[in-house]
Amino acid sequence: MSTRTASDREDPVIENRDQLVAPMQAGEKIRELWRIGTEHEKFVYKRSDFHAPSYDEPGGIRDILMALTDFGWEPVEEGGNVIAMSGADGTVSLEPAGQLELSGAPLENLHQTCAETGRHLEQVKAIGERFGVGFIGVGMWPDKTREELPIMPKGRYAIMLRHMPRVGSMGLDMMLRTCTIQVNLDYSSETDMVQKFRTSLALQPLATALFANSPFTESKPNGYLSYRSHIWSDTDPARTGMLPFVFDDGFGYERYVDYMLDVPMYFVFRDGKYIDAAGQSFRDFLKGELPALPGELPRASDWQDHLSTAFPEVRLKSFLEMRGADGGPWNRICALPALWVGLLYDQGALDAAWDLVKHWDMEGREQLRNAVPRLGLKAPIPGGGTLQDIAGEVLQIARSGLSARKCLNSGGDNETGFLAPLDEIVANRKTPAEACLEHYYSDWGEEVSKIYAVKSF
Repeated sequence: MSTRTASDREDPVIENRDQLVAPMQAGEKIRELWRIGTEHEKFVYKRSDFHAPSYDEPGGIRDILMALTDFGWEPVEEGGNVIAMSGADGTVSLEPAGQLELSGAPLENLHQTCAETGRHLEQVKAIGERFGVGFIGVGMWPDKTREELPIMPKGRYAIMLRHMPRVGSMGLDMMLRTCTIQVNLDYSSETDMVQKFRTSLALQPLATALFANSPFTESKPNGYLSYRSHIWSDTDPARTGMLPFVFDDGFGYERYVDYMLDVPMYFVFRDGKYIDAAGQSFRDFLKGELPALPGELPRASDWQDHLSTAFPEVRLKSFLEMRGADGGPWNRICALPALWVGLLYDQGALDAAWDLVKHWDMEGREQLRNAVPRLGLKAPIPGGGTLQDIAGEVLQIARSGLSARKCLNSGGDNETGFLAPLDEIVANRKTPAEACLEHYYSDWGEEVSKIYAVKSF
């Protein structure tokens, strides 16, 4: 989730609709400037008893953040609290219950992405040794109740925590108990954005299945393979889901703006503080009629903030965000960008991927999205068959796209090797969650705490 690093920036008042479309248009880049931005979250726990450390306790979240200064990171503060660290590799920030996130820098190729991931994980592991802390890569806390988790001192989170129970039954779980891997990718034009949006939205359930890694809740199997994905089904219907309008004729920037204007607000950032505007309308804000700030018109930064408060399966800002995957181990952090870069950054691969799914109707897409958290690769796809039946073909398309990029490392290897963890999942016909459940019922002796030894970085 984005972190504000400035208060009331000198930015223009929004006076016309063109300014609402401008961030998306500004994202257009020639192919040579396309970049890869990878975000990954991990849970933090004390090795002594597996509890989630608070912000203030010795060796807790604040101390972990500040220890990153040893590696050249600079603190970012809000209200006198360090809430993030900024550096050459992007931003290290906090999710609501202390999940630690690296929002990586925009990079040219997957070799750089994996090197960035490696640097970050080596740094936090070194800090973990100092403070007796571990980091685990899964999609949901396997053993924690909401009440056992701390809350981080970020103003926007306080507003969201109050608002979530008003609009869904699982929004607090989304905030407090989940982790994800995401990938941010570029487009060259509105037409290119539309094709990439449609293709990635249709195939997002496949990513959910391949990365399904959250089968436990409060130390017991929960009946799902990706409970994290299931949580989104009742978080806040006004800002989540499969966005049927993306597949409509004429979809483009203007239609996405209309969608975002209908997404209720969370907050406005002024004078270094978050003002509660939860449930209020950005359309009213444009008229100077926002109850939280009567008589005031929005600025460009307010619109940028608002664009970050919708959580569909794919999100558009000045780039496209792939949002379907559970958190996972080191090699799958690199595998997710490999999947999407392979599918979306080569035109031949993008055309082939779209040809695979363009005949799916919206009802079928919705049914697939709803089935995949429980069934994973066994989820039925529109027209017959299952995700397992097309997974190998999709990976082959991605492999062809990565090969066509011809991005080589110093050893002469291209980027296709980063798909290997996904090839293994498809070959074994077994999601990571199913592998975990097998362990749970065999060598773990139905003891979920064994997951810390298996899934920690």
